[in-house]
Amino acid sequence: MQAFLESFTVSTGVVALAEIGDKTQLLAFLLAARFKKPLPIIAGIFVATVLNHGLAGALGSWITATVSPDVLRWVLGISFIGMAVWTLIPDEIEDDEAQVVQRFGVFGATVVTFFLAEMGDKTQFATVAMAAHYSSDAAGPLWVIAGTTLGMMIADVPAVFVGDKLAARIPMRLVHGIAAGIFGLLGAATLMGAGKGFGL
Repeated sequence: MQAFLESFTVSTGVVALAEIGDKTQLLAFLLAARFKKPLPIIAGIFVATVLNHGLAGALGSWITATVSPDVLRWVLGISFIGMAVWTLIPDEIEDDEAQVVQRFGVFGATVVTFFLAEMGDKTQFATVAMAAHYSSDAAGPLWVIAGTTLGMMIADVPAVFVGDKLAARIPMRLVHGIAAGIFGLLGAATLMGAGKGFGL
C-alpha cells in the first residue's frame, strides 16, 4: 500500500507541476482556441497520454530488468537531476506539431499531436525514470503510468477550458522551480541510496 501511495502520488504531483507551461499544455491552449470543442480534445489528450506513457512505463520496466542495480541507481539519479534542469527551460510549440491539427478531426488531431509532442518530452522521460524507480513492486510501473496520466490531465484539462486566461495568472517560474526541486530531490536521494528499499 505504501509503495502504491508513493509511486502514484509522486508521479501525479511531479508531472502535474512539470506539465504547466510545457509544450503539450501550450498545445492544449492552441487546440481549445482553434476548435472550441473541449470534450473531444480532453478525450484525445487522455488517449494519447495513456499510449505514450504506457510505452514509457514499459521501457522503464525493461531497463530495470536489464541493467544492474548499481548502474541503474546512477542512471536514474543523473536522469532526475537532468529533468530538474530541463524543467527550468521554457518550452515552445513547434510549427510542424501545430500544422498536424489541420489534417484530422478534433479528436484525431489531439491524439496525434499530443502523442508526437510527448515523444522525447520531459514528462515522458520522467515516466520512464519513475517506472524504473518503482519497478521492484510488480504493479509499480502501472501506478506510475496512472499517476503521470492523471498529472497530465490535471494540468491540461483546465487549459482546455480556460486557456490563455489561466496561463497569464500562473506563476510559471515558481511552479517550474517546485517541479525542478522535486526532481532534484529524487535524483539526490537516488544517488545517495534512498532507493535501496525499491531494489536500487
